Amino acid sequence: MQLTGTQFTNTTAVFGNDFATLPDYPAEIRAPAGTLAGVSSFQVNFGDERIYTPGDQPDVLVAMNPAALKVHLHDLRDNGVLIVNEDAFTEGNLSKAGFKSNPLEDGSIKGYQLFSIPITKMTLEALKDSPLKNKDRERCKNFYALGVLLWLYHRPLTVTTEWIETKFKKKPDLVEANITALKTGYHFGETTEMFQVSYEIAPTKRKPGTYRNITGNEALARGLAAASKITGRPLFLGSYPITPASDILHELSTFKNFRVHTFQAEDEIAGACSAIGASFAGALAVTTTSGPGIALKGEALGLAVMTELPLVIINVQRGGPSTGLPTKTEQSDLNQALYGRHGESPMCVLAARSPGDCFYMGIEAFRIATKYMCPVLLLTDGYLANGAEPWRIPEASEIPKFEVKMAQPELAEGGFLPYKRDPNTLARPWAIPGTPALEHRIGGLEKAADTGNVSYDPANHEAMVRTRQAKVEKIVQEIPPLEITGEKSGKLLVVGWGGTYGSIQAGVRRAQQKGLSVSSVHIQHLNPLPPDLGEIMGRFEKILVPELNLGQLRNLLRATYLVDAQGLNKIKGLPFRAVEILEKIEEMLG
Repeated sequence: MQLTGTQFTNTTAVFGNDFATLPDYPAEIRAPAGTLAGVSSFQVNFGDERIYTPGDQPDVLVAMNPAALKVHLHDLRDNGVLIVNEDAFTEGNLSKAGFKSNPLEDGSIKGYQLFSIPITKMTLEALKDSPLKNKDRERCKNFYALGVLLWLYHRPLTVTTEWIETKFKKKPDLVEANITALKTGYHFGETTEMFQVSYEIAPTKRKPGTYRNITGNEALARGLAAASKITGRPLFLGSYPITPASDILHELSTFKNFRVHTFQAEDEIAGACSAIGASFAGALAVTTTSGPGIALKGEALGLAVMTELPLVIINVQRGGPSTGLPTKTEQSDLNQALYGRHGESPMCVLAARSPGDCFYMGIEAFRIATKYMCPVLLLTDGYLANGAEPWRIPEASEIPKFEVKMAQPELAEGGFLPYKRDPNTLARPWAIPGTPALEHRIGGLEKAADTGNVSYDPANHEAMVRTRQAKVEKIVQEIPPLEITGEKSGKLLVVGWGGTYGSIQAGVRRAQQKGLSVSSVHIQHLNPLPPDLGEIMGRFEKILVPELNLGQLRNLLRATYLVDAQGLNKIKGLPFRAVEILEKIEEMLG
């Protein structure tokens, strides 16, 4: 289902629509087929105008078995189009899904436009001459269903047929079978009298350029590689595979020709420590993981703080605690990012807001990390990582530039001082070990100011702790003014962060269209917070903070600015729907 959903999305991207997607699948590699826990779904919202979310209520639902119908029927809008594979509604499958009677026959789904199609039988009939085994022929039924949908929305087949030819080029029987199933489904839609209408959605008017379909993980990998290209420094990724962050490792491993080095470590600790070592050696270093992986990296992140080396840590958040919901999204690691280390261990924390934005936040993370010589933790989440949107590939001239300054031997007359600081940034110099005149050592023990020698002096320890804190606070001078969506003052301000951006934008715009006095800002720099945030919140009577957690940013804003921020909290492993934001706005404004 993920594959066919992706292919429909790719066709939509080539056609020129704007869109947002929500892949939703179980954590188990071989989830029990036909059960509610084993349902894999793919939601896509597309149109001829700006699309911010995967949609509140789908207009069309394709259910390939009773379990999929049971799980997602409540999502479908009233009188929506419901396409089902009637062959899958057997007594056994109905029992697995918890149906006591067949919903296709008992009248329980009469509120929808039902199109019951024998997809499995028609796929097998179309492939009766294929040399594939019967089990493999049956697997082609998803392409049959995709063919029906491509006809329903007047989409070309070529994008998918070309993909099939490339994907299965070493297995010509699979190529022929899948394309045959796809075309059979398409022509079924074209020739049957079952469907009374089909839909044409014009391309979106947008800025000229070359666009591609991109997920958050793909964009982030390209942003990290771009930072390497901009600075001329090699990129090193030390990582241990974990859902939903693993795709960053997969993507970067294909960029070897861009001086990108990837290391699949034996565990999370080794992933982080290898990246710290690479940073010591002068590379742009990054380590990637998801929630529980950050917990394992905790001691190493403290080492990165103490050694004051540039390091980017990426946490693709998922439902927790512990193993939790590995394939579902959540924003519950903000407190961990801000405070999840022992000792006074301040860290700059950033958050991406959309799949395409991950590209630019990867660059921003390295810009700050190298300028201030400190670790930077970048938060994304499962929704951004796996979700996709059309992304205009930027011209080289449009990509933010920054320079990395390495310590130079000729400036070390009188002895190199590895902890002598830049007065503006409080950053220490970055010197490649082994360089003549720049010999120095680092480690986890406290450092003496300037010399970097091991020091147990009480006064020095306090001074160094305060200096490391002050350095992170100085990053505030890098943060641009917040963009306000709506009026600059009013009754209600919605404050968001991370992957809730699209839902908040859509919900706030709907409220504004109703004439409500509501605006929004979205925070991407979470430590330190934007310098104008407090002043902006002071212009509004009420503050609303929607989060996919129990209120971690809300509590931070209350403690920092003493504002009566109210929360809208959801912890279901799913992103907000725009209507949920709208309903809360209407509730708060009476």
